Amino acid sequence: MVYKTPVSVLVVIYTPDLQVLLLERADHPGYWQSVTGSCDPGESLRQTAVREVAEETGLDAESFRLDDWQLQNVFEIYAEWRHRYGPGVTHNTEHVFGLEVPQPMPVRLAPREHLNFVWLPWQEAARKVFSWTNVEAIEKLPQISA
Repeated sequence: MVYKTPVSVLVVIYTPDLQVLLLERADHPGYWQSVTGSCDPGESLRQTAVREVAEETGLDAESFRLDDWQLQNVFEIYAEWRHRYGPGVTHNTEHVFGLEVPQPMPVRLAPREHLNFVWLPWQEAARKVFSWTNVEAIEKLPQISA
């Protein structure tokens, strides 16, 4: 088995008027989130962000403004997902990026990963996501995008 690297990205996709794209997890209906994903071996954080955005939404992140927000979160990996990581790995380091797109856009979901998508005003999006790191990232959006 190839284990996931406990280093990941969180990419908040948003519009100039601060509408935020959320994706509903296929493995947990009702759990909404921004784009997330683990780094592949040898891949930079930016490369991971570009790849994950393409895989999860069909959008080309390099066609828009992709910024490394220089924010990191360390969190305990949910017990139900620890089997994806090497023995004894309990924590993940997440790096936050923002991707500004001109307006809410249709996306192409990866059906094994997500069931649905929605664009919401940033305050509503922050209330809807399940992860505290995702809440904090979305709440920083008005200051970061200014």
